[in-house]
Amino acid sequence: MAEQEKPKKEKGKPKAESEAKAKSKAEAKGKGEAKPKAEAKAAAPKIPPRLWDYYRQECVPKMMQEFRYRSSMQVPRLEKIVINIGLGEAIQNIKLLESASQELAAITGQKAVVTRARRSIAAFKLREGMPIGCMVTLRRDRMYHFFDKLVNVVLARVRDFRGVSDKAFDGRGNYTLGIKEQIIFPEIDYDKIDKVKGMNISIVTTAPTDEEGKYLLNLLGLPFRK
Repeated sequence: MAEQEKPKKEKGKPKAESEAKAKSKAEAKGKGEAKPKAEAKAAAPKIPPRLWDYYRQECVPKMMQEFRYRSSMQVPRLEKIVINIGLGEAIQNIKLLESASQELAAITGQKAVVTRARRSIAAFKLREGMPIGCMVTLRRDRMYHFFDKLVNVVLARVRDFRGVSDKAFDGRGNYTLGIKEQIIFPEIDYDKIDKVKGMNISIVTTAPTDEEGKYLLNLLGLPFRK
């Protein structure tokens, strides 16, 4: 019996050795792969938007002086930007909604969300839950990048532009801007669009009044009509 058990023990040794070697190789491989990832993260630091730096360095001191805030935390700031495209014709042609979502994603750099009808309207042949538009909500860095592009590039491409109206505030410091053509954005190729679409851009701030919201947007570069 003792002689028969010896070969079994000898056979078990190579298996244990092979498993140990495989574990050591996997650990070495994992360590080798972790180093390039850590180096890549260290080599690409996150750069804040230039509009955010301008807000902290220029806008905050001016607003504290104008409205006499006790703390810099009281100074209004941008909270979010919502871009919405409404397409009533999507009830009959769903391809319009697909192209609008792609264009909105190209403009904002973020995937669009499809909006659906909240209730049925028989006169418009609309049923509850039908897709009728798309929207994107931007926050933090993407919000500041989009606002910077809107003020310095997009609005300058509008034909006969004389400034935006200062009567589009909602009473709580939030501003809504309407754009008739999406082709004013540089990301849109005029030859590839199927239809000219408009959109609403809602700029939500933490300002408690319209006066403070207007002053903030004016400092950030939004050109109001004089």
